[in-house]
Amino acid sequence: MKKNKKYIEVAVALPVYKTFTYMAPEHLVERVSVGKRVLVPFGRRKVSGYILNIAADAAIHAPKPIFDILDHQALFPAVMVRLFKWTADYYFFPIGLVIKNALPGGLHTFEHPSTAITPDGRETLEKKILAPMEYAVLQKLLAGPLSPMQLENAIKAGLSEPVVQQMLNQGWIANVRILKKDRVRAKMQRYATLLNEKIPNKNISAPRQKIIDMLSGEAGLAVSELKAAHPGAPALIRKMAEAGYVSITEKRVFRDPLGELIESKPPPVPTEEQKSALATIGGAVGKGFSTFLLAGVTGSGKTEVYLRLARRTLKQGLSVLILVPEISLISQMERQFRERFGERIAVLHSGLSAGERLDQWQKIMSRKVEIVIGARSAVFAPFDGIGLIVVDEEHDTSYKQEGTLRYNARDIAVVRAQQQNAIVLLGSATPSVQSYHNVQDGKYTLVSLTKRVAQKNLPDITTVDLCGSRDNKGVRRYLSKELLTALGETMDRGEQAILFLNRRGFANFPVCASCGKPIQCKNCDITLTFHQKDNAYRCHYCGFTIPSVSKCPACGSANIHQLGIGTEKIESAMTAMFPHKTTVRMDRDTVARKGALVKILKGLKDRKIDILVGTQMVTKGHDFPGITLVGIICADLSLSFPDFRAGERTFQLLAQVAGRAGRGETPGRVILQTYNPDHFSIQCAQNQDFQTFYREEIGFRKTLAYPPFSRMVQIKISSKNRQKGNQQAQRIGKQARDLIGTDPLFKKNILIFGPLESPLTRIAARYRWQLLLKGMHLSPLRDFVQRLLFDLRSDGPDRAVKIDRTKKIDRAVKIAVDVDPFFMM
Repeated sequence: MKKNKKYIEVAVALPVYKTFTYMAPEHLVERVSVGKRVLVPFGRRKVSGYILNIAADAAIHAPKPIFDILDHQALFPAVMVRLFKWTADYYFFPIGLVIKNALPGGLHTFEHPSTAITPDGRETLEKKILAPMEYAVLQKLLAGPLSPMQLENAIKAGLSEPVVQQMLNQGWIANVRILKKDRVRAKMQRYATLLNEKIPNKNISAPRQKIIDMLSGEAGLAVSELKAAHPGAPALIRKMAEAGYVSITEKRVFRDPLGELIESKPPPVPTEEQKSALATIGGAVGKGFSTFLLAGVTGSGKTEVYLRLARRTLKQGLSVLILVPEISLISQMERQFRERFGERIAVLHSGLSAGERLDQWQKIMSRKVEIVIGARSAVFAPFDGIGLIVVDEEHDTSYKQEGTLRYNARDIAVVRAQQQNAIVLLGSATPSVQSYHNVQDGKYTLVSLTKRVAQKNLPDITTVDLCGSRDNKGVRRYLSKELLTALGETMDRGEQAILFLNRRGFANFPVCASCGKPIQCKNCDITLTFHQKDNAYRCHYCGFTIPSVSKCPACGSANIHQLGIGTEKIESAMTAMFPHKTTVRMDRDTVARKGALVKILKGLKDRKIDILVGTQMVTKGHDFPGITLVGIICADLSLSFPDFRAGERTFQLLAQVAGRAGRGETPGRVILQTYNPDHFSIQCAQNQDFQTFYREEIGFRKTLAYPPFSRMVQIKISSKNRQKGNQQAQRIGKQARDLIGTDPLFKKNILIFGPLESPLTRIAARYRWQLLLKGMHLSPLRDFVQRLLFDLRSDGPDRAVKIDRTKKIDRAVKIAVDVDPFFMM
């Protein structure tokens, strides 16, 4: 880099929306490059930021110099800067925090406000002329500075602000800023190398001779490997190094999150439909941007198409990115790709430790791998030469990130492919209405797989009306005679079955038998769920828990009836009905521990599990030939959501879980239980008829101007103070309506709904409102949201209130912006 290129554009990892220009001092100029982190002055603090651009001239007068460059190698390639800027702009999110969200966790350096004891404080403490609270504070600070929250938690009696202020005034304590560095770092390992094989063998002990023999002829061995051969090896190596016979060095090693070694297998012969799909899609690789929708029925071999396209892409010197909706599918996809490509892959997902994720990230960045498989966050994998992006199960709502940065990984994948002239392949047996509409509009190219491989038939689906079981008692109210009979026959044949119920726990509606009131969460407007294994009632939204022996909060009665049903109750019933068979449950409760999910999937693959009971985890992409029966306990749960996509989600969920049956040599069967057998979503799922479903659904969307015929932005307001939250929600709603009148384009294109209380009004002790903005065209809607967010006025005539990352208008109220919202609760 030229010496005169010393001005850099930096995105700081803070809730600010613009970037800043800094100057690189002469001694740091040579180390400056896009993608590295820098430590910069920001106000009175030192914070880390990311270099986005380098220029010879500064856009501002006399920019401040940076303090340091924190990385030896860039964390992301320059080609990704454009993607980060697009994401920040589209989702109305600070660009520095977009990058921070994309990078492995723990890579963030900043100054943290803390409280420290002063020399006067130490002297005063020795004299012991203090009040008990003052003495306790100084004692805690002797070990080192503490943040305000750490100090408050350390003082069990409760620390008051006046006490702290008085101690500051006395000079006993001081406010300081502590530079917090990265929590996660590269893993280093010590290696020993023999410098001289001609070691005098006089009085050499047997262990030392063993180490010499192991090191002879080797370029270096890990000390841990030598220790495994002899426990005393580290001490012996150290003494040999002091004598000059051995050198000890540290080398970077990568933590390996991949499973056991997998032997390569010859690929299967592609079907005629797969050959046609490969010819259509493969011919576009390396020839610029294009988007394909691979609509293939369950079991039609979409993964084989991905594998063969990946090989074509690698032959052109380009990289491949494979996205799957959930971690539960990564191990299966990883195994199939490792059979074909060996160790040329990396994985990225939230189930990795911080160190594993950092190592995988840096392996990708250093081009040690060419294929990345991961969940939604992997869409930001640091490739600079992508040729193919695959989004498997593209319809899945798991691609939509909730929380702070509310992005849709599927949509970002399309944008990234466009920016890098790659092709993007969206695969699904039940495509989203949005993607299929893009096919109809000519934006995407449709490629179809209409038959299962090896001429296997789709499962036979029988619908059972649960209204006929309403008078039954116990679990038989939810398990029809048809399903129980089919289960018994399946178990007698030694085959496997899946029972699907999208509801965790044992009983989801505990109610007091004395006063009739449900047992509710104290923080949320939701009924607690009884978990028999934990012997407790739990809230699935905020985590609030009370013991199972708790009495009714309303009347004090201990007579609580456990009504409703969940996967835990179904598991218990199956264990009782089939005691000689193995029943396992797969839901968020049973797979929380690392490795638990892989263990369940392996048990299913090895035929050690006879009945698998699970939530929507069991519906997605799993391929287990031994499963011949799928029982859908209640198909109506998702239909009751107050969401225009409820029908679409129901169809997709049912069609996907039905597709788990009959993927082996034995034909499959599905028992679909429902209270609404005449609903078009359920009928289309029964017939595996996407075309009919799409025609019905798209007509409904068009009539009501729902997406894809409009775009939506949801503004979410929440507060622990119901009155303040409502006031701010109404104020924002008024300002939105006032803003409509300022521009004829706004008035023509934008509709405002609300603000209204959310269907679930209180979650985690916060009351919630939502304002829904619907635009017929994207550009006016985005302009409107931009002005509404950044031109909000307080009650004063001139005081503007900017909204930061947490979107606070005041301390009591938070605002969040959700572009293209998926969840309306």
